[in-house]
Amino acid sequence: MNPRIQTRSSNHDITVYDTTELYGETGRFRVMQFSNLAIQGAMDLDQPQRILFEYPRAILHLMEWNQPYFEDVFVIGHGIGTIAGHYPEKRFKVAELDAEVVALSKSHFGYSGDNVWIGDGRLLLAQEKPQTYDYIVLDAFTAAGTPRHLVSSEFFSLTREKLASHGALLINLMGKGEHDPLINAIHTTLSEHYGHIEAFCLPSGTAGDLLNILLIASNRPLRFQARQMAGFSGMKPGEGYVIRD
Repeated sequence: MNPRIQTRSSNHDITVYDTTELYGETGRFRVMQFSNLAIQGAMDLDQPQRILFEYPRAILHLMEWNQPYFEDVFVIGHGIGTIAGHYPEKRFKVAELDAEVVALSKSHFGYSGDNVWIGDGRLLLAQEKPQTYDYIVLDAFTAAGTPRHLVSSEFFSLTREKLASHGALLINLMGKGEHDPLINAIHTTLSEHYGHIEAFCLPSGTAGDLLNILLIASNRPLRFQARQMAGFSGMKPGEGYVIRD
């Protein structure tokens, strides 16, 4: 691993590096990583348009399958800009807490959008007009995981207010599947505000490992094609507590 850039922002130690191996695949890759070894995004230098990770591929399928003609999306958590960058013709607004992350996405990962606002995603979403968005995508992490104020009942109430009647909330999480108390709590809290919720996880080889988990919530029935979910399979979180501010 030969780091290209190592920098410290007000929120993170950030490393951008090139590597010839990524999760067992050989090639030429560029990676953005935080100090806790959490990879925030990666690009195939030989195929820059290729989406390497499973979770954004699954999110794109859910977005396109449930609302093929969606136009307006609010994203919390920028990374290298994979999802917003995939749809340059759509109206995306992206909230990112860390200005250095945005600068690196543009200088080293080819992100060309001018649609990223610096600040807390919840505060920025609160400023938007009601019933504006077809989708809200939550993909924000700190060293401790998804910030609590982005998975509370009050936050989910805010998302429902900002979504159009047909809209949906998509959440990318890390957890221990159906036996994780926090995942169960987030699912239970969501159910206070949304009548239809689907949960998916990306299997892991070892029991107890952290799993990549996706939730999609709407007040209309949700659809998906299992073969298009990039390896994610359905899961059923248990009953949990309600998270409040």
